[in-house]
Amino acid sequence: MGLGVSLILIAVGAILAWAVHVSSSGFDVNTIGVILLVVGIIGALLSMVFWSSWAGPGYFTRRRTTYVDEGPPPY
Repeated sequence: MGLGVSLILIAVGAILAWAVHVSSSGFDVNTIGVILLVVGIIGALLSMVFWSSWAGPGYFTRRRTTYVDEGPPPY
């Protein structure tokens, strides 16, 4: 789950938790909102943790160079 999906889940969860007032039998809309809010927050935190542990652009494209010291030049 990316950061964008996490932000969408947080927004939808907050709307369902605090802005929607519906009484229905079967499930509670506010509880679903809180669950989506918590899942979105956990997803955003995990996304940021793994994003910061990734070395960034160009990490896998760096070339390793090997230098061979052959000694002093001949005279």
